[in-house]
Amino acid sequence: MLDNLPSPAESISVLRNAITHQFPGRIALVSSFGAESAVLLHMASQIDTALPVIFLDTGKLFPETLAYRDALIAALSLTDVRSIQPSGKQLAAYDPDGRLWEKDPDLCCAIRKTNPLDDALEGFEAWVTGRKRNQSSTRANLQLQEIGADGRITVNPLAFWDDTMLEAYFTAHSLPRHPLEAGGYTSIGCATCTVKPLPGEDKRSGRWAGQGKVECGIHMPRAMTKPDWPENLTFDV
Repeated sequence: MLDNLPSPAESISVLRNAITHQFPGRIALVSSFGAESAVLLHMASQIDTALPVIFLDTGKLFPETLAYRDALIAALSLTDVRSIQPSGKQLAAYDPDGRLWEKDPDLCCAIRKTNPLDDALEGFEAWVTGRKRNQSSTRANLQLQEIGADGRITVNPLAFWDDTMLEAYFTAHSLPRHPLEAGGYTSIGCATCTVKPLPGEDKRSGRWAGQGKVECGIHMPRAMTKPDWPENLTFDV
């Protein structure tokens, strides 16, 4: 564990080492293109603009998030952003009316995020996340590198960052902000499951508000794996 918060240069060094030395050609960055995503994406662009970036387009995102994705791709000259969508067959079988998020948010996240990510990461040995210790209790002991829930190495260059460091980085590099931030959103996921935090609440309190849920599942032990699906359901996208 680090005794002091790492500097941006040290975090970039962690990221550079993973991309160029530990897992060359075998690592991807997974980004939500959310409120804080520009920091990590900018760091990655300073190392390799062709680094594969996986974006989970759940079909329930805010239009502003899709526009922000396109704006950051252009601003940072990212050349390999992969927008991954859920399986049409899984949606037809389990969410035909698009309202599964109301009845079973964990299953909805499995269909729209966890399963598509697992497929998208086939062939990669490691992936980069923007997770931070201060985001939730489930991330309080986050390390710079870990073995993730899917058995791959997760690289977390921003694990020890705080809000002051993030704001300073945005300012220093004149990075564009997510358009919904101006309206009071601080942590931005699917439009169906994201609200503005109330005054005094933490930044992620608007995610799955009132549901006792703090993670979508991609960083947690799998709630549902492919063998658990009915035998007559295929998994081609």
